[in-house]
Amino acid sequence: MQTLIAFIVAILILVSVHELGHLVVARYFNIKVIRFSIGFGKPFWKKNWKNIEWCIAPIPLGGYVKMVDTREDENIPPEDLPYAFDKQHPLKRIAVVIAGPLVNLVLAIILFSITFMFGVTDVKPWVGSVMNYSIAQRAGFQEGDRVLSVNGTPVKDFGELSVQMMLSADMGDVHIQVQNAKNQTVERVIKVQNEKATLDAIARGQESFGIIPNRMTQTIANINPKGAAYQAGLRNGDKIVMIDDEPYSSWQDIAEKIRHSAGQTLSITYLRDGQGHTVNVLPKSFEEHPDKPLVGKIGTWWASDGNWQSQVVSVRYPNVWEAIALGWKKTVDYSWLTLKFFGRMLIGQASVAHISGPVTIADLAGKTAAAGLQAYVQFLALISLSLGVMNLLPIPVLDGGHFVFYMIEWLRGKPLNQKIQEAGVRLGLAAMLLLMCVAFFNDFTRLFG
Repeated sequence: MQTLIAFIVAILILVSVHELGHLVVARYFNIKVIRFSIGFGKPFWKKNWKNIEWCIAPIPLGGYVKMVDTREDENIPPEDLPYAFDKQHPLKRIAVVIAGPLVNLVLAIILFSITFMFGVTDVKPWVGSVMNYSIAQRAGFQEGDRVLSVNGTPVKDFGELSVQMMLSADMGDVHIQVQNAKNQTVERVIKVQNEKATLDAIARGQESFGIIPNRMTQTIANINPKGAAYQAGLRNGDKIVMIDDEPYSSWQDIAEKIRHSAGQTLSITYLRDGQGHTVNVLPKSFEEHPDKPLVGKIGTWWASDGNWQSQVVSVRYPNVWEAIALGWKKTVDYSWLTLKFFGRMLIGQASVAHISGPVTIADLAGKTAAAGLQAYVQFLALISLSLGVMNLLPIPVLDGGHFVFYMIEWLRGKPLNQKIQEAGVRLGLAAMLLLMCVAFFNDFTRLFG
């Protein structure tokens, strides 16, 4: 239910803002607006206000503002003709069509700025832990690596590192220059040819590169009160040192032992306040995949190494103007990144597996809402930015496509041939339909793959 509510709120806010951009500018130029709709299909809610029909429709894939237009209705009353959209100067029509995407970008700046006022967490591109059996482990990453660059591009924080690795992996082998724990500058190389299946899974959000900035310890944190560990007497702060009289020196090895012990009682030795204790724990069995064996879980998580964390993570609280500047920079950077991705996708240098549809967006809405207000506001900012940038793409049927048509009309002094425009619209519809099919395919692959 939380996921559904978070998704509906996101759609209502972001689509409303986009379409209000079109509506406000249209009314400013005295263009007659007939209908304002959030969603497509037959409306399930309608209200007439200020001579406009306000609607909410069931298909949450966007919205529209319907204006008086002689191309769509030949029986327009003569008194409405001066207020028809298609009778306006091309520059006025350009202003109307780009208003929606620009408002989305402005909203992204505002929302990013608000999240920065909560505090900015800077995470250095340092490797705290390397996951077993991961791409990073196969590439030779080690705990304590400090990443300097990815394919020659310097990286300043961990988020930038993740993005650059993702983008670079679509183009060939990824060369990551690091300074290791011995202060030696060395190179880690991800061999893309050997990792295609895993990289596709990473693009779909099913896997990760296998590096995190946190350094795992054997100490328990965030123990589940309903889990087997808690019920056996283990608590947050306990340090697991042995299982079945076998010593362990890493949390990953501990977790792997527990996963392979579904339904088997384990003798776990731990330290509490320097004193050793032993308890018997029966891991609960869970099915993660119908074709794979059951896995054991005891309801524990690892605690980060506090000393390492203090070196890697820092929090600062910018003032209002600094937050706005950061919001502007993040919007510009992410907009350019989005455009670069679409450009690479067109020439086959970026995987379509990165494309997400409404199912994934709904899932992210629910997860970010559960994580807290700051995470949810940042999610709204990212989606608003994506809507703005995507709608500015020069694809007929999108705002950017209309912008191109009207710009050509303004420069030529007359509109493009109607047949050319209709052909462009058909191609645009085909492209958007294909994009939607890919997005839905990726959504269901993420869910059931």
